[in-house]
Amino acid sequence: MPGYELIGKEEQQEINEIFDNGGILFRHGFDKLRNNCYKVQTFEKKFSEFYDGKDVLAVTSGTAALRVAIAALGIGRGDEIITQSFTFVATVEAIIESGATPICTEIDSTLNMDVEDLKKKITKNTKAVIVVHMLGVPSHLEEISQICKENGIFLIEDTAWGCGGKLNDKRLGTWGDIGTFSFDFAKTMTTGEGGMLVFKSNDIYKKAFAWHDHGHENNPLLPRWEDSRSSSGFNFRMSELQGAVGIAQLKKLSYVVDQQRKNRDLIWNEIKDLCGIEIRTSPNGTFDTADALVFFVTDSVKAIKCRESLLKINISTKILPEAYTWHFAEKWDHMPELVSAHGGDLKNAFPQSRSLLSRAVSIPIFVNMENDIPKKIKLSLLNVLK
Repeated sequence: MPGYELIGKEEQQEINEIFDNGGILFRHGFDKLRNNCYKVQTFEKKFSEFYDGKDVLAVTSGTAALRVAIAALGIGRGDEIITQSFTFVATVEAIIESGATPICTEIDSTLNMDVEDLKKKITKNTKAVIVVHMLGVPSHLEEISQICKENGIFLIEDTAWGCGGKLNDKRLGTWGDIGTFSFDFAKTMTTGEGGMLVFKSNDIYKKAFAWHDHGHENNPLLPRWEDSRSSSGFNFRMSELQGAVGIAQLKKLSYVVDQQRKNRDLIWNEIKDLCGIEIRTSPNGTFDTADALVFFVTDSVKAIKCRESLLKINISTKILPEAYTWHFAEKWDHMPELVSAHGGDLKNAFPQSRSLLSRAVSIPIFVNMENDIPKKIKLSLLNVLK
């Protein structure tokens, strides 16, 4: 689950270097005071290397990354963006904030976008699709990429849970026109808050870079206070402190993912023969980040009883079944734009998704797992799954 488990002296050292070299916390300028110490720029360079040399842009959060992506693609009022019904509320918030109309699809047993429902939801106003790799499992990227290509629409990957994951040996976040990432405190790697974008097009990267910085084009021929601009924008600049932590965390990312995958498998191998249990499916070629182990039981009552039994041994669940009100579009009647886009009734908009989510149980996976945890989980679930 979280990079925060491994925060230590490496992150502290990166932060100390800022204060040992002038204490400049702003990513731009103050060149004479900072002794060539540029942590956000360094973080971006290292992240780009990890992601096959693509253009990248560090921002303040994963939500900001989504908003910047939509702006860079020129999508706004009158346009539609399709995403999935099971995601964090921020995915739809970013669409609404852009002025576009949010349209949500059903999910399938991967708990990601249902391809057939996506086909039904595309209209002449659809300008982009945002797929979400929920809890670290890839969406059906091959099929969805082809659908977007055939319809001339952009593909954005919400890779908040998928940092370090792959599909068919291609990194999540590099399949679409833009990949967005979150580094909040509970993500695979963290900067406390923070996010990143990965771009397929250098032209779109330039638009995003300017938009996230009030329209600054960072013209090297001009001082910042006289900088050129061709559009307005907003302030989503990452701070040097976040960049410093990101440098250290990125070095640990592969280890974190490998350990999570190992620990997930240890738990699943212990419980897979329990009565009435079925693991979440994954597309062929999946290398997931194992943020969580998700399985289905026969009904919602058993799902809740699984959680209650696990809590008795101080093991929690993650989102499912206890907290999907923040992650399921059926529950978001506080968003009038979303309600209106689905005929004024969210309660009947996603029956397939509701059926899947109501009987799902999600166990968070930690990097540092005690050896007896898999057996404890099995014994706890035995009380329910008989």
